[in-house]
Amino acid sequence: MNTPNLLTILRIILIPVFIIFLINGHFGSALLIFILAGVTDGLDGLIARVYKQKTVLGSYLVPVADKLLIGSSFMVLTFLKIVPSWLTVTVVSRDILIIIGIMVFFFTSHKVVAKPSIASKITTCLQLLTIFSVLLNNYSHMIDDNILSVIIWAAGISTIVSEAHYIYRGSKILSEEEDKEDPVKVINPKAIYGGLPQL
Repeated sequence: MNTPNLLTILRIILIPVFIIFLINGHFGSALLIFILAGVTDGLDGLIARVYKQKTVLGSYLVPVADKLLIGSSFMVLTFLKIVPSWLTVTVVSRDILIIIGIMVFFFTSHKVVAKPSIASKITTCLQLLTIFSVLLNNYSHMIDDNILSVIIWAAGISTIVSEAHYIYRGSKILSEEEDKEDPVKVINPKAIYGGLPQL
């Protein structure tokens, strides 16, 4: 178990603490835990790249940690009536779709590569920014409501685009694999008539 993976596990352990503070309305403490989780997220990636400590385990742990943090945050914030329910439904449905896609790939013996797309990375950043902005606004009211609305809508639109992109990528990979396994046989007329005497 290397340092980046330990930092990722630490981030997962911090999630219940973050949720407890959030449910009890301690937005300042929740914000600090969220920032700490963000720091560990940045550090594990930096250490893995600089010291060449990237592992297969890490490639799966990092997205799991991100999805647990983001998904639980949105669900609790919606329960507290701070974040609109449509955004949480969009975020959670995208994650469910990804899980279903992984299961489909697994059961059809396709190789699953945990490599997020650019659209996925942008979406994750906007979702994290939304959570951070909401927490900061509830703690200190530093963000204008109009700006907060723009951030929320940007996260929602990006999530939908990312979801559509995942569907497109998955469908394309599956269709390409089917074409390789069951190629269309093209019959050459010469193979049939080449040996026959011409009239």
